Amino acid sequence: MTQTWLPGLFSSSSRSLRTVGGIVACAGLVALAGCSSPPSRFYTLGSDATTAPARSAMHAPFLIEVPPVDVPAQVAKTSFVVQTGANQVDVLEQTRWASLPGDEIRRALSVDLTQRLGTIDVAGTAYPDGVPVYRVSVNVQRFESWPGSHALIDAVWSVRAVRTQAVMTCRSVVSEPVTGGYDALVDGHRRAVRDMSAQIATAVGALAAAPQPRAASASTSASAKKGAAAPANVQPVTVPCPLPASTGASADTAHGVSG
Repeated sequence: MTQTWLPGLFSSSSRSLRTVGGIVACAGLVALAGCSSPPSRFYTLGSDATTAPARSAMHAPFLIEVPPVDVPAQVAKTSFVVQTGANQVDVLEQTRWASLPGDEIRRALSVDLTQRLGTIDVAGTAYPDGVPVYRVSVNVQRFESWPGSHALIDAVWSVRAVRTQAVMTCRSVVSEPVTGGYDALVDGHRRAVRDMSAQIATAVGALAAAPQPRAASASTSASAKKGAAAPANVQPVTVPCPLPASTGASADTAHGVSG
């Protein structure tokens, strides 16, 4: 049998196959691009206010200490958790907080309180013995995000004078109206934190102005056990919770105690 070589036919077929392969490859890339996830957006509660000048701990009238803030487990994640109904939420994987909500609230509170009170936050650091320190503890009961409606923070907080038994405990419920979009929702939470911070700052100032007898020392306790005369009873410090800073906030009555 005689075989005939047809170079033109085979070269044309090869070009056609390469063309088809290229088209298929391009279609695959387009499909992959269409199926890829949109980029994530990250938000923070950090204030855009001008940072107050740095102060030395030795020159501040008192110091504050803002420990970690507790938030409900269902919102203790970087993904936004938004309310879609009374008993339903959506978890938005592409819309996130820059850090956990508890960390965001703690940082925003610390910055705002130090600026309002003209002091510094010494949480996690050493501080001078002769300077009063007020520990601000916050437990968020509800942290709700309602897009196009409102941002709500319901928190129980306390201010304790370190080295004494003086403490006041209050509750703030702050609801800020918001328009549509997540930028507006974050701004609503930022305003809510500022409203709560204003109440806490007022409480710190009131507690600082009240008489605060120190807690009984070890030597005093030992003398009492041996039958020595105990010091006279000290009247408890009672300081009312501050009034809300805005019409969208409310505060429960304070409980002030001093031993």
